[in-house]
Amino acid sequence: MLEIEEERSQCLAELTWDNHTSGCRRQWDNITCWPEAEVGEVVVRPCPKYFRFLTSYLGNVTRNCTSQGWSDVYPAPYTVACGYDSNSTPGEEQTAFYGTVKTGYTIGHTLSLIALTAAMIILCLFRKLHCTRNYIHMHLFMSFIMRAIAVFIKDVILFESGESEHCFVSSVGCKAMMVFFQYCVMANFFWLLVEGLYLHTLLVISFFSERKYFWWYILIGWGAPSVFITAWTIVRIYFFDVGCWEEIVESPFWWIIKTPILVSILVNFILFICIIRILVQKLHSPDVGHNETSQYSRLAKSTLLLIPLFGIHYIMFAFFPDNFKAEVKLVFELVVGSFQGFVVAVLYCFLNGEVQAELKRKWRRWHLERFLGSDMKYHHPSLGSNGTNFSTQISMLTKCSPKTRRCSGFQAEFSLV
Repeated sequence: MLEIEEERSQCLAELTWDNHTSGCRRQWDNITCWPEAEVGEVVVRPCPKYFRFLTSYLGNVTRNCTSQGWSDVYPAPYTVACGYDSNSTPGEEQTAFYGTVKTGYTIGHTLSLIALTAAMIILCLFRKLHCTRNYIHMHLFMSFIMRAIAVFIKDVILFESGESEHCFVSSVGCKAMMVFFQYCVMANFFWLLVEGLYLHTLLVISFFSERKYFWWYILIGWGAPSVFITAWTIVRIYFFDVGCWEEIVESPFWWIIKTPILVSILVNFILFICIIRILVQKLHSPDVGHNETSQYSRLAKSTLLLIPLFGIHYIMFAFFPDNFKAEVKLVFELVVGSFQGFVVAVLYCFLNGEVQAELKRKWRRWHLERFLGSDMKYHHPSLGSNGTNFSTQISMLTKCSPKTRRCSGFQAEFSLV
């Protein structure tokens, strides 16, 4: 019903701009919008989009423009022309499929949200993990978190609101939610691009100012999406203010969002190929051992580590039409893509050597403080009451050399290899 309402609003809005004086004027027949036509012209329109939820048949409906006006639709009625059979249940099958997809990506985003939040807390709490590489990881984690939250909000508003909240679909709040959702999605893609740019710069340029480049990364990751989303919002307000702005298929304004995302995917794929080429060269350098099996194993691990970090899996369907293998594309991009944040958090935080070493150090320190504190309190009550002495001693014991605090971007990035 929402799609019918959107098409009706768009058709009536275009009708007010129609200056056609001869022949047949633009008309909304409660199902399809018929454009203006001259007398004797035959107009063929595809079946309304909402029929795709009821049947896989792609049919057309036709009307003639006569001197008395529009003729009746043929073949009639719409259900016959569009291949809908009330005795079959394809609609129920598709509803079940979309329900399964929704359940899948809800589980994926939930796991990602939990893992990413824990990873953010770890990277924020331990000061020894503070370096440019981890700062970029943290921004990427935050973009995944915002994307997951935006998906949950969108689903609640669009799919779980009852008929009593139907008026909210066209409200400013609903449109603002869609603007936030589109911004989070684009920002996520741009931070994947930043990860690719940073790692490629790290490998290609021997000496560069990480602090200087970091602000450019911030501008690309958060600033660039805001420019495109602002432009898209202005265009929707003035030229296509229909429904809740969730309809993107066959809309020319959708390219304002889609084009920069496609460019970021393509650039990241090119960077991925360049980085793999650099890794191959490094593995075949004289400084590396000549065990061919070990070299290929390390290359394979490095490649697998980079795929989720760069979002390389998006290249598979990025440049195909939206209706190409739609069901496979939905599963791949929505369900599989929803677990990307979880995988990135596990690989680049929980399995990271520096993070594990810092966690172990903190655990040993806490355990030692607890043991020494209880032991000294038992043998020397007067000393046990002064806990600061033990904290100071343990701090001195657990401090690392300043040389070990410097982050090595390339080595840490592949600490699993």
